[in-house]
Amino acid sequence: MKRTKIVATISDKRCDVGFLKDLYEAGMNVVRLNTAHQTLDEAMKVVNNVRAVSKKIALLIDTKGPEVRTSGIEEPVRVERGEVVYMSGDAGVKGGKMIHVSYSNFVRDVQVGAKVLIDDGDVEFIVKDKTEEYLVLVASNPGEIKNKKSINVPGVNMHLESLSDKDRTFIEFAVKNKLDFIAHSFVRNKEDVFQIQRILDEHNSKIKIIAKIENQEGVDHIDEILDHVYGVMVARGDLAIEIDAEKIPRIQRMIVNKCIESKKPVIIATQMLHTMIDHPRPTRAEVSDIANAVYSGTDAIMLSGETAYGDYPLEAVKVMTKVAEANESTTPPDSNRNLIRINNEITAALARVAVKMTTMLSIKAIVVDTMSGRTARYLSAFRGGLPVYARCYDEEVMRELALSYGVESYFSVKPSSRDEFMRDIPKMLLENGYAPEDQILVIGGSFGHVRGASFLEVCKINDIK
Repeated sequence: MKRTKIVATISDKRCDVGFLKDLYEAGMNVVRLNTAHQTLDEAMKVVNNVRAVSKKIALLIDTKGPEVRTSGIEEPVRVERGEVVYMSGDAGVKGGKMIHVSYSNFVRDVQVGAKVLIDDGDVEFIVKDKTEEYLVLVASNPGEIKNKKSINVPGVNMHLESLSDKDRTFIEFAVKNKLDFIAHSFVRNKEDVFQIQRILDEHNSKIKIIAKIENQEGVDHIDEILDHVYGVMVARGDLAIEIDAEKIPRIQRMIVNKCIESKKPVIIATQMLHTMIDHPRPTRAEVSDIANAVYSGTDAIMLSGETAYGDYPLEAVKVMTKVAEANESTTPPDSNRNLIRINNEITAALARVAVKMTTMLSIKAIVVDTMSGRTARYLSAFRGGLPVYARCYDEEVMRELALSYGVESYFSVKPSSRDEFMRDIPKMLLENGYAPEDQILVIGGSFGHVRGASFLEVCKINDIK
């Protein structure tokens, strides 16, 4: 069983039920909706079709966050190396080759000497001078500047609002339609997280927040961000523009380790199979990139354009599945890992012992029952080598675990006793291909949600009566 989860970005232009079913059967666990390119009606089409395929597929909606883009450009503006252009956040400022941007205080925040990168760094400018109304820029390379393209200024902290009106609209959409995750772009600190959480709290929503780390501020404040989110996405596209590209692998590994120690799901994103947007096979470097993410212990890997509009979406998911399966076995379980942010010592201890026991006995699978997903996430954090079957009594919790490494969650009516929980296990495992003589490990709780896991049992499937 593939233990690393796959997130696939889906567009309303290609989201028919048959297509989504093929992706799901190929290994897709979570569907991502990119709100930067969708209306509410288009997003609803994707949501309805995903739910028609399976209740186990989690839905993640991606906000735009505090970003700056070019604006008001009717025709692409061509620039040559060494050419001087002007940039302003005030649409009323005219003159020369003037480029307008979506942030009114852009001139105030950007200083002389800064680099201004447009469209993921395709065109680079150096700020040579500034007035109160505009910046004077010199092009470092030739290129075209188009409308609504991203603008990055590495090392400059701009005082942008964390949530746009469009973001708020989509967050309310997610609440109304009971989506599972909100991935918030350009999270810089815990205050950016609080802005979303306050909206969710007002609606008594259980939607979980995923912080997208895309700039130096987010990296610098990763510990406080982890205190207040369900999980993290390492969004390497903008991150590699804001920070020197050679530093990204080290930062990626650091964030993955911190997330595992905190029992927080972590997603590695951006250009994992970029070649497969246009070609049927990946490059060797892309295969190595996926394998390295697996080696580091990431919970999930993500596809963007590959599945949203690429020519080979199904093939891309299959490649991810094959690479993950082929390399997961080379990473040994880590029952000695130091976990922080522990909120139940007994559960943590039982999970640690359980994973260690799987390396000592011929155990084939771990079965756990969970009210909140906590026990399953503890087991996931130790990155055991066996599948963890998590019996959930809430469909929302079942889908939340779609982002947790090695966890295969399923929904069931809550049993009336510990014995009833145990009696239900053989049928589920036999349906999943296990043999009656197979030995399993069971973790459960006898005293309710607050107390968490309280017992551990090792037995053969056919010994359960």
